[in-house]
Amino acid sequence: MAETHVLFVEDDDVIREATQLALERDGFAVTAMPDGLSGLEAFRSRQPDIALLDVMLPGMDGVSLCRRIRDESTVPVIMLSARADSIDVVLGLEAGADDYVTKPFDGAVLMARIRAVLRRFENAGGADAGDRGGRGERGLLAFGDLAVDTEGMEVRRGGTPVALTPTEMRLLLEFSSAPGTVLSRDKLLERVWDYGWGGDTRVVDVHVQRLRAKIGQDRIETVRGFGYKLKA
Repeated sequence: MAETHVLFVEDDDVIREATQLALERDGFAVTAMPDGLSGLEAFRSRQPDIALLDVMLPGMDGVSLCRRIRDESTVPVIMLSARADSIDVVLGLEAGADDYVTKPFDGAVLMARIRAVLRRFENAGGADAGDRGGRGERGLLAFGDLAVDTEGMEVRRGGTPVALTPTEMRLLLEFSSAPGTVLSRDKLLERVWDYGWGGDTRVVDVHVQRLRAKIGQDRIETVRGFGYKLKA
Protein backbone atom coordinates (compact mmCIF):
# COMPACT_ATOMS: atom_id res chain seq x y z
CA MET A 1 0.00 0.00 0.00
CA ALA A 2 1.43 3.38 -1.02
CA GLU A 3 2.45 5.83 1.66
CA THR A 4 0.25 8.85 2.21
CA HIS A 5 2.13 11.87 0.88
CA VAL A 6 2.01 15.00 3.04
CA LEU A 7 3.02 18.46 1.86
CA PHE A 8 4.17 20.42 4.91
CA VAL A 9 4.85 24.14 4.51
CA GLU A 10 6.39 25.81 7.57
CA ASP A 11 8.99 28.58 7.76
CA ASP A 12 10.28 27.76 11.26
CA ASP A 13 13.23 25.39 10.73
CA VAL A 14 12.90 23.67 14.11
CA ILE A 15 9.15 23.05 13.82
CA ARG A 16 9.48 21.97 10.19
CA GLU A 17 12.24 19.44 10.84
CA ALA A 18 10.75 18.05 14.06
CA THR A 19 7.27 17.68 12.56
CA GLN A 20 8.64 16.09 9.40
CA LEU A 21 10.47 13.48 11.49
CA ALA A 22 7.33 12.79 13.52
CA LEU A 23 5.22 12.38 10.38
CA GLU A 24 7.76 10.05 8.80
CA ARG A 25 7.94 7.96 11.97
CA ASP A 26 4.17 7.63 11.75
CA GLY A 27 4.44 6.23 8.23
CA PHE A 28 3.85 9.30 6.08
CA ALA A 29 5.97 10.40 3.13
CA VAL A 30 6.71 14.10 3.59
CA THR A 31 7.69 16.97 1.32
CA ALA A 32 8.64 19.93 3.55
CA MET A 33 8.94 23.47 2.21
CA PRO A 34 9.94 26.72 3.97
CA ASP A 35 7.73 29.26 2.16
CA GLY A 36 4.51 29.67 0.26
CA LEU A 37 5.92 29.94 -3.26
CA SER A 38 8.03 26.78 -2.99
CA GLY A 39 5.05 25.13 -1.33
CA LEU A 40 2.85 25.90 -4.33
CA GLU A 41 5.49 24.57 -6.71
CA ALA A 42 5.80 21.38 -4.64
CA PHE A 43 2.03 20.96 -4.58
CA ARG A 44 1.86 21.12 -8.35
CA SER A 45 4.84 18.84 -8.97
CA ARG A 46 4.43 16.30 -6.15
CA GLN A 47 0.62 16.03 -6.05
CA PRO A 48 0.36 15.27 -2.30
CA ASP A 49 -2.55 13.52 -0.61
CA ILE A 50 -2.88 16.24 2.02
CA ALA A 51 -1.37 19.66 2.72
CA LEU A 52 -0.38 21.14 6.10
CA LEU A 53 0.07 24.90 5.80
CA ASP A 54 1.32 27.36 8.38
CA VAL A 55 -0.67 30.60 8.27
CA MET A 56 2.33 32.93 8.53
CA LEU A 57 4.63 32.17 5.60
CA PRO A 58 7.12 34.35 3.70
CA GLY A 59 6.58 35.05 0.02
CA MET A 60 2.99 33.84 -0.04
CA ASP A 61 1.07 33.47 3.21
CA GLY A 62 -0.70 30.24 4.12
CA VAL A 63 -4.19 31.61 3.47
CA SER A 64 -3.24 32.69 -0.06
CA LEU A 65 -1.53 29.36 -0.65
CA CYS A 66 -4.62 27.51 0.52
CA ARG A 67 -6.75 29.55 -1.84
CA ARG A 68 -4.42 28.77 -4.76
CA ILE A 69 -4.51 25.05 -3.92
CA ARG A 70 -8.30 25.08 -3.64
CA ASP A 71 -8.55 26.75 -7.06
CA GLU A 72 -6.80 23.71 -8.54
CA SER A 73 -7.73 20.78 -6.33
CA THR A 74 -9.99 19.35 -3.63
CA VAL A 75 -7.03 17.79 -1.79
CA PRO A 76 -7.50 18.09 2.00
CA VAL A 77 -5.87 21.11 3.65
CA ILE A 78 -5.13 21.66 7.34
CA MET A 79 -4.01 25.09 8.51
CA LEU A 80 -1.56 25.57 11.37
CA SER A 81 -2.14 28.72 13.41
CA ALA A 82 -0.20 30.13 16.36
CA ARG A 83 -3.34 31.50 18.02
CA ALA A 84 -6.72 29.79 18.39
CA ASP A 85 -8.52 33.14 18.54
CA SER A 86 -6.77 34.56 15.50
CA ILE A 87 -8.77 35.90 12.59
CA ASP A 88 -6.32 33.89 10.49
CA VAL A 89 -8.18 30.72 11.51
CA VAL A 90 -11.43 31.97 9.99
CA LEU A 91 -9.64 33.35 6.93
CA GLY A 92 -7.99 29.98 6.37
CA LEU A 93 -11.29 28.13 6.61
CA GLU A 94 -12.95 30.62 4.29
CA ALA A 95 -10.11 30.09 1.82
CA GLY A 96 -11.04 26.41 1.66
CA ALA A 97 -9.16 24.68 4.48
CA ASP A 98 -10.83 21.59 5.91
CA ASP A 99 -9.56 21.98 9.46
CA TYR A 100 -6.94 23.74 11.58
CA VAL A 101 -4.56 22.90 14.42
CA THR A 102 -3.26 25.44 16.92
CA LYS A 103 0.49 25.73 17.56
CA PRO A 104 2.21 24.54 19.63
CA PHE A 105 0.51 21.22 18.92
CA ASP A 106 0.84 17.75 20.35
CA GLY A 107 2.11 15.25 17.78
CA ALA A 108 -0.66 12.77 18.59
CA VAL A 109 -3.33 15.44 18.08
CA LEU A 110 -1.87 16.42 14.70
CA MET A 111 -1.75 12.78 13.55
CA ALA A 112 -5.35 12.27 14.67
CA ARG A 113 -6.50 15.35 12.75
CA ILE A 114 -4.64 14.25 9.62
CA ARG A 115 -6.16 10.78 9.72
CA ALA A 116 -9.65 12.18 10.38
CA VAL A 117 -9.42 14.51 7.39
CA LEU A 118 -8.10 11.71 5.17
CA ARG A 119 -10.95 9.42 6.25
CA ARG A 120 -13.40 12.16 5.39
CA PHE A 121 -11.76 12.57 1.99
CA GLU A 122 -11.82 8.83 1.27
CA ASN A 123 -15.37 8.35 2.56
CA ALA A 124 -16.96 11.45 1.09
CA GLY A 125 -19.47 9.10 -0.49
CA GLY A 126 -20.48 7.34 2.75
CA ALA A 127 -23.48 5.14 1.96
CA ASP A 128 -25.16 5.77 5.31
CA ALA A 129 -26.26 9.25 4.32
CA GLY A 130 -27.78 7.98 1.09
CA ASP A 131 -29.84 5.35 2.87
CA ARG A 132 -31.92 7.86 4.79
CA GLY A 133 -34.31 10.60 3.74
CA GLY A 134 -36.69 10.74 0.81
CA ARG A 135 -35.33 9.69 -2.56
CA GLY A 136 -36.67 9.63 -6.06
CA GLU A 137 -34.33 7.59 -8.20
CA ARG A 138 -31.77 5.34 -6.59
CA GLY A 139 -29.34 7.43 -4.53
CA LEU A 140 -30.86 10.73 -5.71
CA LEU A 141 -32.12 13.30 -3.21
CA ALA A 142 -34.01 16.36 -4.43
CA PHE A 143 -34.69 19.58 -2.56
CA GLY A 144 -36.28 22.08 -4.91
CA ASP A 145 -33.70 22.88 -7.57
CA LEU A 146 -30.98 21.09 -5.57
CA ALA A 147 -30.22 17.48 -6.54
CA VAL A 148 -27.80 15.33 -4.53
CA ASP A 149 -26.58 12.05 -6.03
CA THR A 150 -25.35 10.16 -2.96
CA GLU A 151 -23.92 7.29 -5.02
CA GLY A 152 -22.28 9.23 -7.83
CA MET A 153 -21.17 11.95 -5.38
CA GLU A 154 -22.50 14.70 -7.60
CA VAL A 155 -24.51 17.79 -6.75
CA ARG A 156 -26.50 19.90 -9.18
CA ARG A 157 -28.36 23.14 -8.69
CA GLY A 158 -30.86 23.96 -11.37
CA GLY A 159 -29.22 21.29 -13.50
CA THR A 160 -25.78 22.90 -13.21
CA PRO A 161 -22.99 20.87 -11.52
CA VAL A 162 -21.82 22.23 -8.17
CA ALA A 163 -18.19 21.60 -7.20
CA LEU A 164 -17.84 20.70 -3.52
CA THR A 165 -14.80 19.75 -1.47
CA PRO A 166 -15.00 16.36 0.32
CA THR A 167 -15.73 18.12 3.62
CA GLU A 168 -18.48 20.20 2.06
CA MET A 169 -19.90 17.02 0.50
CA ARG A 170 -19.88 15.19 3.83
CA LEU A 171 -21.60 18.16 5.45
CA LEU A 172 -24.29 18.25 2.75
CA LEU A 173 -24.82 14.50 3.07
CA GLU A 174 -25.45 14.90 6.79
CA PHE A 175 -28.00 17.62 6.19
CA SER A 176 -29.68 15.83 3.30
CA SER A 177 -29.96 12.59 5.28
CA ALA A 178 -32.35 14.31 7.69
CA PRO A 179 -34.02 17.30 5.98
CA GLY A 180 -35.91 19.52 8.37
CA THR A 181 -34.04 18.10 11.38
CA VAL A 182 -31.88 20.46 13.42
CA LEU A 183 -28.29 19.29 13.71
CA SER A 184 -26.19 20.86 16.45
CA ARG A 185 -22.70 22.12 15.81
CA ASP A 186 -21.30 19.52 18.20
CA LYS A 187 -23.13 16.74 16.36
CA LEU A 188 -21.79 17.96 13.03
CA LEU A 189 -18.25 18.13 14.45
CA GLU A 190 -18.63 14.52 15.52
CA ARG A 191 -20.17 13.20 12.32
CA VAL A 192 -18.32 15.22 9.69
CA TRP A 193 -14.99 16.04 11.34
CA ASP A 194 -14.71 12.86 13.46
CA TYR A 195 -14.16 14.88 16.61
CA GLY A 196 -14.61 12.64 19.63
CA TRP A 197 -13.99 15.66 21.83
CA GLY A 198 -15.10 19.27 21.96
CA GLY A 199 -13.94 21.12 18.87
CA ASP A 200 -14.05 24.68 17.60
CA THR A 201 -17.56 25.31 16.26
CA ARG A 202 -16.18 28.04 13.97
CA VAL A 203 -15.10 25.17 11.71
CA VAL A 204 -18.76 24.24 11.27
CA ASP A 205 -19.97 27.82 10.87
CA VAL A 206 -17.48 28.68 8.13
CA HIS A 207 -18.14 25.45 6.22
CA VAL A 208 -21.88 26.10 6.38
CA GLN A 209 -21.24 29.57 4.95
CA ARG A 210 -19.17 28.05 2.14
CA LEU A 211 -21.84 25.45 1.44
CA ARG A 212 -24.60 28.07 1.38
CA ALA A 213 -22.65 30.09 -1.16
CA LYS A 214 -22.69 27.09 -3.48
CA ILE A 215 -26.15 25.57 -2.99
CA GLY A 216 -28.17 28.67 -2.09
CA GLN A 217 -28.07 31.01 0.88
CA ASP A 218 -31.59 30.10 2.05
CA ARG A 219 -31.19 26.33 1.66
CA ILE A 220 -29.64 25.81 5.10
CA GLU A 221 -31.43 27.53 7.94
CA THR A 222 -29.84 28.69 11.19
CA VAL A 223 -31.82 27.71 14.28
CA ARG A 224 -30.48 30.06 16.94
CA GLY A 225 -29.20 28.35 20.03
CA PHE A 226 -29.47 24.87 18.46
CA GLY A 227 -27.70 24.54 15.12
CA TYR A 228 -28.60 24.20 11.46
CA LYS A 229 -31.14 22.36 9.32
CA LEU A 230 -31.66 21.74 5.63
CA LYS A 231 -35.01 23.07 4.45
CA ALA A 232 -37.08 20.15 3.24
